[in-house]
Amino acid sequence: MRKLLVTAFVSLDGVMQAPGGPEEDPTGGFRYGGWTFNYFDDAVGNVMGGIFNEPYELLLGRKTYEIFAAHWPYQKDDPFAAALTNVKKYVVTSSRAPLAWNNSVAIHDVANDIVRLKREVGPTLMTQGSSELIQALLKHDLVDRFTLLVFPLVLGKGKRLFGEGTIPGGFKLLDAKTSPSGVTISTYERAGAIKPGSFAADKPSAEELARRERMKQEG
Repeated sequence: MRKLLVTAFVSLDGVMQAPGGPEEDPTGGFRYGGWTFNYFDDAVGNVMGGIFNEPYELLLGRKTYEIFAAHWPYQKDDPFAAALTNVKKYVVTSSRAPLAWNNSVAIHDVANDIVRLKREVGPTLMTQGSSELIQALLKHDLVDRFTLLVFPLVLGKGKRLFGEGTIPGGFKLLDAKTSPSGVTISTYERAGAIKPGSFAADKPSAEELARRERMKQEG
């Protein structure tokens, strides 16, 4: 069974919309497209290069696929562009229109089709961008590992990595580093259910008990 890796650029407040440029995704009135540009140092580039040097197949939402397909096939002198063109790309879409970019395969049922793909023998399935697709993956609890590149800025509004459909769960930190520009790069893998505990006193005060009752009523 192969793993599904979500690699995402996110702000401190969890926004992942349009990291690459102003025209990438201005939907919802988003005004800060290209917010990663001034922080993208050699250390960040090396991390991304290492990720793409491992065997993988891409899992993309339709909008991210269209961004990639309108750009990478036309970068003729870029070896990374050639790699993206040649790699298998699974595209989650409701459209039945053909996918023109080489090695692109449409997926119409997230839950069933991606479970099937994960059961196959093959390289890691890896997302890029695809915020709407990620929400579906989180809702169906299909993500095995996250590599999050957290940039030192807040954006206030925009499409977020973890939405309301996220299933609660624990993760184990596998690796963490910080780039000279202040980007924190962390990799997490699934670590089971959340295990709550409590720092409360064994014998809470009368005031504390009364506070708890007020909180129940407010709930």
